[in-house]
Amino acid sequence: MSLTLCDISQTQTQASNHRNNTLQSISNVVLGSQASNHRNNTLQSISNVVLGSLYTRTPTALPLSFMDSSLSLHTPSNNNALPLPPSPPPPRTQNSHSHPQLLVPKPEPFWASNHDDIGEELGLLTEFNRVTELFHIAFGGANVVIPPNFFEPQPAAPACSDPLPSADANSDPLPSADVNSAVQEDPNLSSSASDASRAIVPVADLTVRLAPRRKQSRQKELVRVMGLSAREEAQQRDTVRRTRLVYDSLRVHTAVEEEKRVAALLAAAAAKAAAAKKEEEEAEDVAVESRTRRLRGDLRAAGLMRERGLWLNREQRIVGAIPGILVGDVFLFRMELCVFGLHGQIQAGIDYLPGSMSSCGEPIATSVIVSGGYEDDFDEGEVIVYTGHGGQEKNSSKQIADQKLESGNLALERSMHYGVEVRVIRGMRYEGSASASGKVYVYDGVYKIVDFWFEKGMSGFGVYKFRLWRTEGQAKMGSAILKEARNIRRSESDPNTVHCLSADISNKKENVAVRLFNDIDDDRDPLNYEYLARTSFPQFVFHQSGQDAGCNCVDGCGDGCFCAMKNGGEFPYTLQGHLVKGKPLIFECGPFCSCPPHCRNRLTQKGLKYRLEVFRSLQTSWGVRSLDLIQAGTFICEFAGVVLTREQAQLIAMNGDSSIYPNRFSERWAEWGDLSQVDPNYVRPSYPSIPPLDFSLDVSTMRNVACYISHSSTPNVLVQFVLYDHNNLMFPHLMLFAMENIPPMRELSLDYGVADEWTGKLSICN
Repeated sequence: MSLTLCDISQTQTQASNHRNNTLQSISNVVLGSQASNHRNNTLQSISNVVLGSLYTRTPTALPLSFMDSSLSLHTPSNNNALPLPPSPPPPRTQNSHSHPQLLVPKPEPFWASNHDDIGEELGLLTEFNRVTELFHIAFGGANVVIPPNFFEPQPAAPACSDPLPSADANSDPLPSADVNSAVQEDPNLSSSASDASRAIVPVADLTVRLAPRRKQSRQKELVRVMGLSAREEAQQRDTVRRTRLVYDSLRVHTAVEEEKRVAALLAAAAAKAAAAKKEEEEAEDVAVESRTRRLRGDLRAAGLMRERGLWLNREQRIVGAIPGILVGDVFLFRMELCVFGLHGQIQAGIDYLPGSMSSCGEPIATSVIVSGGYEDDFDEGEVIVYTGHGGQEKNSSKQIADQKLESGNLALERSMHYGVEVRVIRGMRYEGSASASGKVYVYDGVYKIVDFWFEKGMSGFGVYKFRLWRTEGQAKMGSAILKEARNIRRSESDPNTVHCLSADISNKKENVAVRLFNDIDDDRDPLNYEYLARTSFPQFVFHQSGQDAGCNCVDGCGDGCFCAMKNGGEFPYTLQGHLVKGKPLIFECGPFCSCPPHCRNRLTQKGLKYRLEVFRSLQTSWGVRSLDLIQAGTFICEFAGVVLTREQAQLIAMNGDSSIYPNRFSERWAEWGDLSQVDPNYVRPSYPSIPPLDFSLDVSTMRNVACYISHSSTPNVLVQFVLYDHNNLMFPHLMLFAMENIPPMRELSLDYGVADEWTGKLSICN
């Protein structure tokens, strides 16, 4: 079937007849309640481009950049506002080797030109239909995202009321708003002609990319939470604790998926290399490629939680301290800060509420991250000279241009003007970090902005500097505590003889020393007990263990080995040593297995690896804290004692009960790895099942560091039952794992199930 110019003209005429109805629909969706004059002018410009002439022989194009925001329109700036930054320089002209762009037409129908053959006309018609379809895809749906400066008000346009909040000219788009689109302007055209020639011109792949629908948008008003009761604060803290459990569980679960994916790639590469008789380097190249494209557990966990509406503090923007988050809390990834509403920017160091969302129409800063990313920063802890953002060389702290008073810099200045405090999170390199940068992020409390100025920086370019003072009455800075713990670790050979009662109460029975510290009184009670590194079982436990059996793995246990099958077909730990999820019982490789000592399934039997300290406390008598950063899901130590049967425990209890009963511990293991809030098909692990435990641990004469761990109804440590040296299900080991990231010098706590209401701690530990 062939088309003539008449057919093409008839098609264009039909399109023109329906243009008014189409543009009216677009007006209702896109422009809302904009003034009719402005709307008609704008829609007429779109009409001339899309439904009018599409091509010309010598076109030029004008750039247009998308900004990530909800549907919003620019309005003229307030005369009382700070001066806006200068307009960006015009974009460079596209060279002949770049991707071809859609040509912007002159205002004349395309059939008016003299064409030599019908083939070229058919190509133009096909291109017209394709662009029209792109136009309908971009603006036909209900969820429309319009770039903020697409419909800029003309100078002669009358003022009109806009029900939508106007976008702040100084606000930066979010990083996710990267859309490769551009429009270029012909300088030879008049202003009216250029205004009538604006169109969406995809550059990269000629496709329209709509911004994803956001599950939860950050709110438009600032709030300050004050006057919470102790009960309400405890509830908020428990909410944060449970949310961190979900996040860390998802992160570990992603690590397991990544291990399986890499193993499958390696197996496929090995099979391919064997079939093709190729060198081993090919398999190694595939392994490297799989590592570089690995799944990011922190990003995946945050994404899944956002889809399920599990991000905290999204209903409002909180100024100052956030309920449930304590000074000194440590976060391993920046995405965690977003999940808990502590800092909403993934990369930027200044988080602020844009002027378009602020009731005063001005940007307000809420938090900053101090991580030494700028060469002009000055940090003394209580006082910070914070350098504004902008003007930096990519992937460097060196300044290459002057900074401007816009975006986050303007927000900090406005926060100082209105007396709004900001949260300070310090990013610092620290041992035990899980990120590739080696950094952890510590919440250090609330600071006031007291001064700001503009001066020439170290690189010779102008920078904005802000002086922040820490407000009084807050807990000690977490970053300072981390530094103190590091200094103690480095000076273990020369401990403080005044308050350090013992450099190692285990007498080298543990892999690392266990300190005893008391700066309150003269109590030296822990020195009166014999240190027991591992639980002592009676001999009949080993004789009644049944048939001895183990795996036959040589280089380490892999999928399908005997020990993995005993655990339900999967290993309980990741390659990094994290507990995947809590179970009623875990089987580790034991003395009858052929796997080497470094096997991934020999985790808890290796003993203590964190440097723990027993310290005197006014609140809990004796407590336990770590000098190291403990990651969530990692093994801490065993709760050791002398195993007693029921009859033996009853006899000893006649002289005073000094026993620990394993069956009384709360089943906190079920909380670790619980993905029921994310996966509706999640089922709590019930295999392998164990009978009721009918024994106790006597710690009256022999005990280890775990005996001094305090009780809490919101613990940061859980008890996981483990078997490795025998197969008697009635007598498992009590292994302790971290339920959350525990910063150095923070007290460890367990849920013993039954505790003294007055002390909040088992009487045996007093």
